[in-house]
Amino acid sequence: MADLVLPQLGETVTEGTITRWFKGVGDSIEVGEMLYEVSTDKVDSEVPSPMAGVISEIRVPEGETVDVGTVLALVEVSEGAETPAPPVAAGAAGATESRPMPAPPPETAPAAATPLPAPAPVAAPVAAAAPNDSAPDRPGSHNGGRLLSPVVRRLVREHDLDPASLVATGVGGRITRSDVLNAIDDQQRSAAATAAATAPPAADRVSAPGPPLVPAPVAAAAAAGWTDGDSRFEAFNNIRRRTGEHMVHSVATSPHALTIVEVDYENVEQVRRAHREAWRASEGFSLTYLPFIVAAVTDALGHWPRLNASVEEGGLRLWRRRNVGVAVDLSYDGLIVPVLRDADSLSLRGVARTMNELAGRAREKRLTPDDITGGTFTISNNGSFGTYTTAAIINQPQVAVLSTDGVARRPVVVTDRFGNESIVIHSVGHLAMGWDHRAFDGSYAAGFLGHVRQMLEQHDWGAEL
Repeated sequence: MADLVLPQLGETVTEGTITRWFKGVGDSIEVGEMLYEVSTDKVDSEVPSPMAGVISEIRVPEGETVDVGTVLALVEVSEGAETPAPPVAAGAAGATESRPMPAPPPETAPAAATPLPAPAPVAAPVAAAAPNDSAPDRPGSHNGGRLLSPVVRRLVREHDLDPASLVATGVGGRITRSDVLNAIDDQQRSAAATAAATAPPAADRVSAPGPPLVPAPVAAAAAAGWTDGDSRFEAFNNIRRRTGEHMVHSVATSPHALTIVEVDYENVEQVRRAHREAWRASEGFSLTYLPFIVAAVTDALGHWPRLNASVEEGGLRLWRRRNVGVAVDLSYDGLIVPVLRDADSLSLRGVARTMNELAGRAREKRLTPDDITGGTFTISNNGSFGTYTTAAIINQPQVAVLSTDGVARRPVVVTDRFGNESIVIHSVGHLAMGWDHRAFDGSYAAGFLGHVRQMLEQHDWGAEL
């Protein structure tokens, strides 16, 4: 008999709601066969069976929310089949950081590459284990007799909605995130309309006797949740709490250092201008700087392998596969990092398509657990907001995180092939990398960033399109 437990569904995910069982007691299951559907604050996904056998007991019914590592069901394993080891639970004693999938040592860098010599990896002390987290008290998954996922439950609670009044458009009468957001919009529009309709004319506000009347903006603010007209309280959601805990742990674990380079993006900008209209017509989305940066970073990871690594007890594990994670903003409610697996196998167009598809599914809560695990290097993309330089915090147990900041037109000095200098206007921006000083030193970090910069400034990107 084997325990079927709720697996780790992302580094900051600690609980999930079983929204549907595809199998029942007495049913046979095979490895890889879809077994149940789970909803978390980050993803709604179908989970395949990790074992073959017959379900003898289901301990967690549909609609119940449980912590990672909880036994969901008991399975009578088929004769001859191996019983898989249970995954590490986020709240288990001695829990460790989740790690990328095992991979062979990195391949030797191409002969043409001439990176600066770097010291051997410095032995690292044992990374402090993440503290045990006691799951906070939470309301039942069924509110008013209706099935609510964690993200829906949070929105309902934060905006004081009645689940029974919501119009459900999901499968089986399930309330979706969009249903709640629509109700919130309706609530705010109604509050604003009521405040505007009941606000007295300006003359009445000035001359009417008695206590002063509440101005319309204040009334609208109160209706929208500004309880005293000047402020309101918003509790941290689960993503905010877990992100904070993860970042505090990262800062306490890794000796962070920061290296910044300035990049002249004019080479990239000329290609973007030449292909902008044709790209949008064929792909349906804009060609930004980010795919070029991801492609350059992926190439550089092959030449500077200590960046494509993670810290383990006593040393550094270097990964052969280059799985690059790119942070996606979830409407300012938090971040999630989908992973471009084997990014080095993708063309520039393939990188752009994959990122666009993953970002879309992230915002629609349609990522699977595989989409957000296994990353070996992370890119935080703040450039669209025009940032100057960002000091990002490492996504443990990786050894570096790169921030892409805003690109702007600036005067730069260029030298022609005869050695003559002139001032021209180019598109310029910064790349800032936070890195773990246990894994390598400043010269190695600078060499990696120099490789990325050189590729962005000199590579024939037009040939790839």
